Amino acid sequence: MWSTFMVTDEEGRTVGPGGVAAPGGAPQGAAGLSGLKIGRGRGNKRRRTTSAGSGMSEAQEGKIKLAFFVAIVGVVLMVLGMGTEFWVELSPPKHFYNNQTCLTAHYGLWKGCTKTLWVSDIDPERESCGPAELPGESNCTYFKFFTTGKNAVMFQKTTRKNLNVAAAMLALFSLFLMVMGVICITMALSKEIVFFLKPASVCFILSGALVLVTLIVFHQSVLAFLASDHTVPLHHELSWSVSCIGCAGAILIVGGVLFLLLALPYSPWRRCLRQDGSS
Repeated sequence: MWSTFMVTDEEGRTVGPGGVAAPGGAPQGAAGLSGLKIGRGRGNKRRRTTSAGSGMSEAQEGKIKLAFFVAIVGVVLMVLGMGTEFWVELSPPKHFYNNQTCLTAHYGLWKGCTKTLWVSDIDPERESCGPAELPGESNCTYFKFFTTGKNAVMFQKTTRKNLNVAAAMLALFSLFLMVMGVICITMALSKEIVFFLKPASVCFILSGALVLVTLIVFHQSVLAFLASDHTVPLHHELSWSVSCIGCAGAILIVGGVLFLLLALPYSPWRRCLRQDGSS
């Protein structure tokens, strides 16, 4: 059995069991076998590096992690804004119903809430009911136009389900692009492949742009909601959830631009400084 066991080293020489070289080769021994294994390991490592693409230095990896932290902040703000219902606050005059209580409402992409406040808790200089953060009895319900297709009615005004559904779908698609960008950056850091920075930058930039478009569509839905009936005068203002969404969109675009700059084969800052020095 051992007589048929032969190993060929990198120079084409055949080594038998115990390091005895075959005719035409020199004795190698245990050191020859170990050197053969190390050579093969180095060859495989070189092949993996060549097939996977150029690696990244420690400085470049640190820059990618910093840009990834910026993008993660935008993702967190986006998720926080999407999950809350403080996109817009609607408040009639505080003495419209009676002199003791007043009714205010606020809603987001998925559900709306009505809240009964005490007039005595409201700022005397404020003419409308609110803000919604004051203590009171609240009632929250999910919008039915996602399930049954029915519009919501608040203060005798009717929502425009087409605009509300469009804003919600844009937000979900933006969230999907954010997840894809996070996956690309994770693969770039784990596999040390700079190529994944390019699709990640595209995902984050498109996601931030869709977030801003979502705000525009939602604001148009609010204006259409207010124009549906003029029986009850309402004061409306965009709340803190919209601020989170707007900041998330700007941060995601900045993060995408940073990833795009890091994916370039050269440093644009050094090239600009070099041109200024030569001029």
